Amino acid sequence: MPFRHIGGLDNETRAIALVKLLREHHLTVATAESLTGGLVSAVIVDVPRASEVLQGAVVAYNNTVKQDVLGVDAGLLEERGAINGTTAAQMALGVRRLLGADVGIATTGVAGPDPADGAEPGTAYVAVSWARDEPAIRALRLTGTRAEVRTQVVTRALELAEATIRQTSGI
Repeated sequence: MPFRHIGGLDNETRAIALVKLLREHHLTVATAESLTGGLVSAVIVDVPRASEVLQGAVVAYNNTVKQDVLGVDAGLLEERGAINGTTAAQMALGVRRLLGADVGIATTGVAGPDPADGAEPGTAYVAVSWARDEPAIRALRLTGTRAEVRTQVVTRALELAEATIRQTSGI
């Protein structure tokens, strides 16, 4: 598959499993991506029949987009910046609502090489919002190159989405 250079075989397998799970349960998904810049949705799109489950994606690299498009609280962004679990949760909830999806997946963080918003490279957050529960949030401390950090975040986002759906639905 063409995204192996981005996501690797592990992410290919995870994306296939997620799309299969979503299809089996007639669920849809949308992504809100900062750190990953659309890589989560790209990995999902590369799975055959992903169009049956993927509503769309918002690349919210700029805080204005996080606030104006996804509805992330302006005070939160001003006080804490974009790199925290609450921002990730609000992004996931915002994209789910904006695009009418059952599941929202969000990523935010610092890939490097320099710190941003007071966070060191490799600091990242993924969140999954699902109508049945409060958003699930994972804080990550990763190592590697910029590309490696972004790939690892894609992995964690796909893992969290699948686990959240399975845990909260009794699947």
